[in-house]
Amino acid sequence: MPNANEDNPSALSQVQRRAVSELLRVSPVADDLARRFRDAGFSLALVGGSVRDALLGRLGNDLDFTTDARPEDVLKIVRPWADSVWDVGIAFGTVGCQKAAGNAGADRFLQIEVTTYRSEAYDRTSRKPEVSYGDSIEQDLVRRDFTVNAMAVALPEKDFIDPHGGLDDLAARVLRTPGTPEESFSDDPLRMMRAARFAAQLDFEVAPEVVEAMTSMAERIEIVSAERVRDEFNKLLLSPNPRKGLGLLVGTGIADRVIPELPALRLESDEHHRHKDVYEHSLTVLEQAIDLEAPTEEPGGGPDLVLRLAALLHDIGKPRTRRFELDGRVSFHHHEVVGAKMTHKRMTALKYSNDMVKDVAKLVELHLRFHGYGTGEWTDSAVRRYVRDAGPLLERLHKLTRSDCTTRNKRKASALSRAYDGLEERIAQLQEQEELDAIRPDLDGNEIMEVLGVGPGPVIGKAYKFLLELRLENGPMERDAAITSLKEWWAAQA
Repeated sequence: MPNANEDNPSALSQVQRRAVSELLRVSPVADDLARRFRDAGFSLALVGGSVRDALLGRLGNDLDFTTDARPEDVLKIVRPWADSVWDVGIAFGTVGCQKAAGNAGADRFLQIEVTTYRSEAYDRTSRKPEVSYGDSIEQDLVRRDFTVNAMAVALPEKDFIDPHGGLDDLAARVLRTPGTPEESFSDDPLRMMRAARFAAQLDFEVAPEVVEAMTSMAERIEIVSAERVRDEFNKLLLSPNPRKGLGLLVGTGIADRVIPELPALRLESDEHHRHKDVYEHSLTVLEQAIDLEAPTEEPGGGPDLVLRLAALLHDIGKPRTRRFELDGRVSFHHHEVVGAKMTHKRMTALKYSNDMVKDVAKLVELHLRFHGYGTGEWTDSAVRRYVRDAGPLLERLHKLTRSDCTTRNKRKASALSRAYDGLEERIAQLQEQEELDAIRPDLDGNEIMEVLGVGPGPVIGKAYKFLLELRLENGPMERDAAITSLKEWWAAQA
């Protein structure tokens, strides 16, 4: 890999060893593919995030390539070579394939995308980019979002291509655009959100001129489809440091157009946490929830998008429920209920799945339930209802509730932690006795109809609800006792 940045040889020398090591790992597959392109009369280069991550020593098993071959030619080359091929992105010049990794790592396959040199731009009325193909890699690189993503390695020769000083910016950990940021963001406004995502993901700083362009062009994000905005927002939230990216979205005004409920929190004062406004409190809750996520190496571990969304949005109902009381206090009565509705509306607008919308909204609705029981001993009935209402979200609710304590008062924080420890102990105790995960009446629908001597109808649902409340209040009942209670209830309906 020749030194393509003679003005800063030390920067390249510091990262070259990492890059060579990473490239050697995937070289057998990448070089084999490159030779096939060369034999067909085309060129191939590793590009963009793959080069950036190789230089950072964090290259994964997803590889991005660029080529002068048109998509139909790419298909002809990769189909007899790859283990599987897909062309869902072919309208944008991208062909995807999967190839056995060989010595590329523990994972068995490399996920590969090959994209024809291209340029793309939005017009003022379209939500989709117009794609045109280019003829040189320099033309392709100049259309990339940031200089750190505008580097390439030509294969199989391993020639390093860096026409926009991406290596310098990588060494400085700064995000700049190959051309002017105004041109870049006009081409694709989603790049403004991508700047915030990379800041959070890579812990990079965003150049002042880029921040200025994001601020002045924030309204342009409205031309981007909700699905693309959602996907970029998810990547930001799932990053190691989402606070940094969220702060950039809020500070530039982009959040006002993407998720306006978030910047609205800056106007509020939290009655429980007077040392922070609700916005800062919400970001702290998000960070504390992240700290409670199970490690990636554990089954089901790693970043939890549902938990992170709930932590970020749990207090968005406060602006609409703020009241100034006669004694000078500020109250936010029922903000969890209002917030759940607002969460449902915002996530639906951003095209999240119905299941995810339902789960996050439910967590927002339940996040104060623990505090509603005060500091007294939890009754068996209260524990059953808590578990029943949380359902499969119980573990996430545990983490959200614990994360919602951001007080600097160590004694108060310790008391809240002990109280929640007590609740979890009570849940565990009843879990052993009563199978709380599957709370249901002691008689099913068929048994209810048999006891009452009636057929299917609304009365069966009412009877089922009565028995469920009885079960929640008193715990499991013997069959005869349940039948007696049901008959007494039925007699009272006459």
